[in-house]
Amino acid sequence: MQETMLYTVGEVAALLKCNPGRVYALHRAGLLPFLKLGCLKCRKEALQEFLAKYEGYDISDPEHIVPLNPEEK
Repeated sequence: MQETMLYTVGEVAALLKCNPGRVYALHRAGLLPFLKLGCLKCRKEALQEFLAKYEGYDISDPEHIVPLNPEEK
């Protein structure tokens, strides 16, 4: 069985349980890196790093990231 290394925007959206528009917004804001290989693709490691880096933050508005609990950050 081959492990998935690259995810499309739709696959990232499914993994993050959000819509593709949100994934494009994260990419445009420079928070989630992609490469273009036919269509945009995100490395599995990049997605894992993104999740680890922004755990505990509200990134609903990628231009204004705030801690979920401001007293802790």
